[in-house]
Amino acid sequence: MDRVVRLMNSPMPVRNMLRTWIRQLGLGSYAFRRSIGAVDRPHYSYLVFHAAQLARRLGIPQISVIEYGVAGGQGLLSLEHHASEVERLFGVTIDVYGFDTGAGLPKPIDHRDLPYHWKEGFFAMNPERQRERLRRARLVLGDIGETSRTFFQQYRPAPIGAIIHDFDYYSSTRVALTMLHAGHEFYLPRILAYFDDTIGGELELYNDYTGERLAIREFNAANDDIKLCAAYHLVRDRPEVWHHQIWTGHFFKHPRYSSFASDENQQLTI
Repeated sequence: MDRVVRLMNSPMPVRNMLRTWIRQLGLGSYAFRRSIGAVDRPHYSYLVFHAAQLARRLGIPQISVIEYGVAGGQGLLSLEHHASEVERLFGVTIDVYGFDTGAGLPKPIDHRDLPYHWKEGFFAMNPERQRERLRRARLVLGDIGETSRTFFQQYRPAPIGAIIHDFDYYSSTRVALTMLHAGHEFYLPRILAYFDDTIGGELELYNDYTGERLAIREFNAANDDIKLCAAYHLVRDRPEVWHHQIWTGHFFKHPRYSSFASDENQQLTI
């Protein structure tokens, strides 16, 4: 019943029901299902697809995608699936990494971590069980304050093209964003990022002065050469909710930032 209510409250209930039906039955190719949003976690698919597309256009053969906040692991499994499918479309190898404490949320530092909504210990995981389920993703376990300092030296990841931020807290997200300073060799010149806890409802009351939105706001204020920007291109026509949770990351000083990556023929018909 709750599912029916959600569908009927959506802007396009018939369209959503059709997409759900197509996804559950696995009708058509992955490329077709992805194009209409009839896939699991379409926002994950969107990020991976466009990161791989940019890499292909720049002649970069291998990239990485990251999920911050693995918890039960369903998101990381979905990310693995999309990486495997998108690899076939573009011929770009995609590595997957998942960051987590392994023990659930830490203690909130103060009001900026929204302790009225989150509690220490939420979203605990079973690391061994999670590793058994994964087919290709690598778990990076530990406090982000530590793993953010050791990750690049330890793993030497291919250029990162897409990031899912689901650490919930301001404090953890703020630290994760410092990893954008690791060096241009570790990133595509433009990346796509999804911030899960930026909309919410009347209980969460996410805003620009707490949580993930505050972390984004402070990062932009402190950095001139790297900026996180709203994905205005996604909210032009009948946007999905997740369209408002996508940011674009621009590395203006990246040596490949100005490399041409658009369509070769843009001549307008006279």
